[in-house]
Amino acid sequence: AAQTPAAMASRQAPLCGLAPCCLWLLGVVLLMNASARPANHSSARERAGNREENEILPPDHLNGVKLEMDGHLNKDFHQEVFLGKDMDDFEEDAEPRKSRRKLMVIFSKVDLNTDRRISAKEMQKWIMQKTAEHFQEAVAESRAHFRAVDPDGDGHSWDEYKVKFLATKGHNEREVAEKIKNKWDLNIDEETQEVLENLKDRWYQADNPPPDLLLTESEFLSFLHPEHSRGMLQFMVKEIIRDLDQDGDKKLSLSEFISLPVGTVENQQGQDVDDSWVRDRKREFEELIDANHDGIVTMAELEDYMDPMNEFSALNEAKQMIAIADENQNHYLEPEEVLKYSEFFTGSKLVDYARSVHEEF
Repeated sequence: AAQTPAAMASRQAPLCGLAPCCLWLLGVVLLMNASARPANHSSARERAGNREENEILPPDHLNGVKLEMDGHLNKDFHQEVFLGKDMDDFEEDAEPRKSRRKLMVIFSKVDLNTDRRISAKEMQKWIMQKTAEHFQEAVAESRAHFRAVDPDGDGHSWDEYKVKFLATKGHNEREVAEKIKNKWDLNIDEETQEVLENLKDRWYQADNPPPDLLLTESEFLSFLHPEHSRGMLQFMVKEIIRDLDQDGDKKLSLSEFISLPVGTVENQQGQDVDDSWVRDRKREFEELIDANHDGIVTMAELEDYMDPMNEFSALNEAKQMIAIADENQNHYLEPEEVLKYSEFFTGSKLVDYARSVHEEF
């Protein structure tokens, strides 16, 4: 299991090991300070470092889904549904001219009728296509993991999964398997036990009737990626509403949705983050989630919003994406607008957009 800073400090390290230890402690302090601020968005680059370690866990982040599992907004959503698998081609240190060219190639693919402008319908179709790409990636990753832990294909049991999970937390895999087999106490901490209970609830939900606690390959996909299973999507929506609902009515008001996480504003920078949290979530609530604009979000509305294959939601998203960059307000996206707002579409700012549009076309 990961050691706390206090435990690390208490160890008597040789003199030559003090520098690395101090650096490690400094890193922990910095991480703790950063996590004290509200994390309205999560970034793909921020998540990359933890992916391998936590691959046995259902991911908090789901590509092409507007909300994270913890209810935070997905910072990379617009890039995910506009770039799809090409996201890595637009890293911050990529050569701008090459990135502009790639962006214009994507523009031409979205522009189905080749009139050099993108309509909401064209963007909707593109979003659905990129979402399908993300789903195929999820299927491939889930299949590889499932077959690694269940080579004979007879089903992945809850006990097998529990052994693998606890092994990632530093427990001895063989010892845990023996304890489970003999129904002995696993002797795990309270936090890990709570995570296990939540995972077991999710495992039960993914286990189609008649329940046997053995997940097939398709059920295991639903466990890891609930966004592509109707029953599991509903379960995910209930979990998010449960976490944000303050008055217990199983609905979300605007004030509940924009409420800040527990914490205090310590400086102006922190205040700016808090203001950004409220502004972004208020816009999302009013413009996209609250479909009938009555000031209340029901489970059905949140489910429609979260469903990556919902064509109506994809059309609304397409209209919003166009509106953000539509400077001449003609309800279409043109090459100059896409290049000028490249940071919104690609996550990278591509300079000299006006001149480059003539170079690329």
